[in-house]
Amino acid sequence: MKIALLALQGDFAEHEAVFRALGAETLQLRQSKDLQKSFDAVILPGGESTVQGKLLRELGMFESLRKMIEEGLPVMATCAGVILLARQILEDPTVHLGTLNAAVRRNAYGRQLGSFFIKGTFAGIEDVPMSFIRAPQIEFCAPGCEILAEHEGRITALRQGNQLAMTFHPELCSDHRVAEYFLSEIVRKS
Repeated sequence: MKIALLALQGDFAEHEAVFRALGAETLQLRQSKDLQKSFDAVILPGGESTVQGKLLRELGMFESLRKMIEEGLPVMATCAGVILLARQILEDPTVHLGTLNAAVRRNAYGRQLGSFFIKGTFAGIEDVPMSFIRAPQIEFCAPGCEILAEHEGRITALRQGNQLAMTFHPELCSDHRVAEYFLSEIVRKS
């Protein structure tokens, strides 16, 4: 199995280490020709969504990646990656890929000083480490989206078909159960 990582900016290296530890081959996506290579899923990492969206467009990767996701390519997005997927960013007219039928709010928990760590339940899996770093919030999602995790009544993870979106960073710990869920429940069943 080959997992591609959007490697334009952000914490893609941490995701890469997790998937390699789980036995997957990885591929970094840095330019449009990389999208022509064969891979089974893509990871949209945390980082700066505005920068990532700008680079996707400037490098000619935007339309191809959006089409691949719309056609069923499994995608796992964390933090900024969720903003890239969202159909609506509240208080911002920008829409990036727009494949996830949800609305998000940037920095919903505050700036860097508002970052925090908890253990929560994700898709029925208990005590999952969740790091929220300048995290967005999923304000609402359309019917057909499955809410997989919440914190204090706020949606922190959801699934819409081939898309797994999380406002936290599961890749920043040694617990790989979220990545295992993605591989077993979304990638292998696609």
